[in-house]
Amino acid sequence: MRIAMVSEHASPLATPGGPDAGGQNVYVAHLTEELTRRGHDITVYTRRDSPEVPHRVELPGGAVVEHVPAGPPEPLPKDELFPSMPAFGTYLARAWDEEPPDVAHAHFWMSGMAAQLGAYAHGIPVVQTFHALGTVKRRHQGKRDTSPYERVGVERRIGRSCGRVLATCTDEVYELADLGVPPRQVSVVPCGVEVDHFHPGADTGDAPTRTQRRRLLACGRLVPRKGYEQAIRALTRIPDAELLVAGGPVPALLETDPEAERLLGLADRLGVGDRVRLLGAVAPSDMPGLTRSADLVLCTPAYEPFGIVPLEAMACGVPVIATDVGGHRDTVADGVTGRLVPPGNPHALAEAARELLDSEGLRLRYGAAGRDRVLARFTWRRVADGAEQVYRRVAVGHAVPSEVA
Repeated sequence: MRIAMVSEHASPLATPGGPDAGGQNVYVAHLTEELTRRGHDITVYTRRDSPEVPHRVELPGGAVVEHVPAGPPEPLPKDELFPSMPAFGTYLARAWDEEPPDVAHAHFWMSGMAAQLGAYAHGIPVVQTFHALGTVKRRHQGKRDTSPYERVGVERRIGRSCGRVLATCTDEVYELADLGVPPRQVSVVPCGVEVDHFHPGADTGDAPTRTQRRRLLACGRLVPRKGYEQAIRALTRIPDAELLVAGGPVPALLETDPEAERLLGLADRLGVGDRVRLLGAVAPSDMPGLTRSADLVLCTPAYEPFGIVPLEAMACGVPVIATDVGGHRDTVADGVTGRLVPPGNPHALAEAARELLDSEGLRLRYGAAGRDRVLARFTWRRVADGAEQVYRRVAVGHAVPSEVA
């Protein structure tokens, strides 16, 4: 099949861990890689954010990243890209005049706008993955939500008019139903993890040197919603442990990062500053060893549309303690591969951590079960199987929608 991946702000060329570079980048990169390996012809369309980048970049497997001129050629927060989506969609419409894809897979709501604008005149079916929904973000962030006002309405229209919604977790199906998108319009295909990269035998030689303390690890973008504050508060009740946080800017820029400053200040006020270490951006090649060096991986966001970090930990055979939200409910088997705890409850987090740290046997059982669960359900091969089924379904039964977003 000829497949167009539309990912307006999340390029597969970006290094995860930046302000707007995370799980979506990983998802697009690995799904593209796996589908290309199967012989599909894939172009990933992402916004040009620098005048220096080439128009087209070929990925190692043969897929192509095409940089779309939409808005100024400079980095912008994703929430400021909304006015540029008509130009993005117009570009796609022109590009698809000559070589229309069999299906377009849009990632994030603004990509859905652009993809439907580009696909409408050509009768190209659009599969939509939201990766995060505006209703959830608005509920948890309130006035701190910087999303455009139009977001929820656009998501509702996209969900109703696209060929099919590809949700990443069961929780999203219920959220979409509240938006008026019927469950029969939705397929659940989770995210995946690279099991040959993240594995129990990963070399820990480049990880920070261990002390006599137990090691807790948290990973992801350095933003408030990831809940690292809860992990720091929990640390006050886990006296023999250290907390490492991987993600954010490169280490040299951590001292200028507002969230890093806030977290380190909190740690000092709580008396655990000597046991909290922010690592900043960690090279993807070093993440398996860092993960494997930990006794436990903590995933503490107040909400999480999916969350790849629990899968990476489980693939390495490391137990996970995660908040009982969103995609965590699909990935972490409570009492089997780790523990689910209420969000915003550092006491419950600390209690679960102490119980696991006190029992090596339990940690080993959870770690082995986690690896088995990932191999059975969350490889990129399984993800590509699900995506292919959806693509073929919409390509065969596609009808041009009566409205576009």
